[in-house]
Amino acid sequence: MPVLGITGGVATGKSSLTRCLRQWLSARVFDADAIARELLESDTNVKQTVLEVFGSEVIDSGGGGDVVDRGRLREVVFRDSEKRRKLEAILHPLIRIRWMEMAKIFRNNPDWLLVDIPLLFETSAESEFDIVAVVACSEVTQRSRIVSERRLSVEMADRIIAAQQSLASKMARAGHVIWNDSPPAQLEQQAQIFAGYLRERYG
Repeated sequence: MPVLGITGGVATGKSSLTRCLRQWLSARVFDADAIARELLESDTNVKQTVLEVFGSEVIDSGGGGDVVDRGRLREVVFRDSEKRRKLEAILHPLIRIRWMEMAKIFRNNPDWLLVDIPLLFETSAESEFDIVAVVACSEVTQRSRIVSERRLSVEMADRIIAAQQSLASKMARAGHVIWNDSPPAQLEQQAQIFAGYLRERYG
């Protein structure tokens, strides 16, 4: 089946749309954020590289072992764009290898592959997908969700939003746009309609 790339901005609802689509499509999900967390937690080479690049300030040595403290790492990379690019250079090639391997398999598979990937356009990956959908919302809604759901400060929310490619730019490049500024029930309805279109278009 075709491979669907789902992208957007922080807290726009990418993962929520992905979950909704799975109610209407026979599909597997690749979650780039989850793989990034896994690499930081479990990959020895990644942890060693992060330590070399960012130093001990992002490492929590409690509990008998060195662990990358994602909160500290977030503070560092969203204070300094160069450090953010260094982190992306460590993680994203490894993430890309994983989802591209899955994509090869699923193009000959009866199930869909839904790839939830925040930096799809930023990593110039759009040509690797059959379909690209952007989930977007207003900046006010983004900020509110980051503060209330992720329990980050308004200052950090604004740093994260400012660091990302604009939603307007992403929407202009997408094949499909899901506007997610409403209650969850509205997103579920849009997902049902979108899944119906995908089934009719691709079988």
